[in-house]
Amino acid sequence: MRCGGAVALIHSMSKAEKQDAGQIAALVNSAYRGEASKQGWTTEADLLAGLRIDTEEILRLISRDESILLLCKTETELIGSVHLQKQAEQVCLGMLAVSPPLQGKGIGKQLLLAAELAAQENWAVTKSVMSVISCRNELIAFYERRGYRRTGVSKAFPMNPELWTPKVADLRLEILEKVL
Repeated sequence: MRCGGAVALIHSMSKAEKQDAGQIAALVNSAYRGEASKQGWTTEADLLAGLRIDTEEILRLISRDESILLLCKTETELIGSVHLQKQAEQVCLGMLAVSPPLQGKGIGKQLLLAAELAAQENWAVTKSVMSVISCRNELIAFYERRGYRRTGVSKAFPMNPELWTPKVADLRLEILEKVL
């Protein structure tokens, strides 16, 4: 399977292995937090300080039952990833990340589609759900253009002071869903 046809090199999709954990953590953190993330449009750097995830948590996700980390790679580097977790008859998608300098080139769209297809192929699920920080209107609009809809359900943003601290008060996650 290919991903991100807008970039010149051929890209391939694959499932993460344990040896990929460090690269995945570095990619996800670069896409979400810190100065590097500001090169792209998916940054949370103005909302949260610290890391999005660490290598140990990536290893736990890779080894967890009914969990897949899908990777998009060029011949030489990891440029995108997304996490899939089966829950009952649905898949929860999270940590969709694209290398900040490559954002806006269609890689995220291809990763999202590949994740939905992988979930259907692996688990025969009929619905995809995700949580998005509710004030991230441009990101919610991106998902809405891909067929996701707001459910009207939200929950408090999780606390994890060992990895991150909020820069703004009262962060919430909004639940989006799509029938597959």
